[in-house]
Amino acid sequence: MNAQNFTISYETFNGIEELSAIDKMLCLKAKDAMASSFSPYSKFKVGTAILLADEQIVLGSNQENVAYPSGLCAERVALFNIGSNYPNAIIKTITITAQTDIFKIVNPVTSCGGCLQVMIEFEKRQKSPIEVLFYCIDGQILKVKSVKSLLPFAFVEDRLGA
Repeated sequence: MNAQNFTISYETFNGIEELSAIDKMLCLKAKDAMASSFSPYSKFKVGTAILLADEQIVLGSNQENVAYPSGLCAERVALFNIGSNYPNAIIKTITITAQTDIFKIVNPVTSCGGCLQVMIEFEKRQKSPIEVLFYCIDGQILKVKSVKSLLPFAFVEDRLGA
C-alpha cells in the first residue's frame, strides 16, 4: 500500500473589494444572473457568469422542475449554452454565487459533483485550465486556477471519443 495526498492551491479574498476589476465584475454579473433563477421549490437561487477568451460573458441560473431531478444547476445551464452556441469558445473564468431568503449564506457555495464533471469536460476539451471563483455575497470569495484541482479523480476516458 502507498499512501497518497492531494494538495489544492486556492486563494481567498475577504470581500469583493479585494478582487481585480474583471473578477469583481464577474461576481456582480453572477449575482445579476440569479434574477432569472427558477427555484420555487428549494428557494435557493444560484447564478453564474462565464468569461470567454473573446471577452463575451455568458450567464446562467438554476432552473428547477417539480419532477426533480429534471432541473439544472446554473453552471450547467451556462455551459450547455456555450456548448450549443459557442462550440469553439475558450472559457477563461467561471464565477458562481448563491442566495436564499431562508437563511444567510456565510460561506462560498461550491459546485455540485455533476457540475464539476461538466466543467472538467470543458477544461479537457479546450486543453487549458478554467479559473473558478466561488463568491459569497457580502463575504469571502474562493478562487482556484483550474477545475481539475476541485475534482482530482474526474471521470475521463479518452477511448470513448475514439
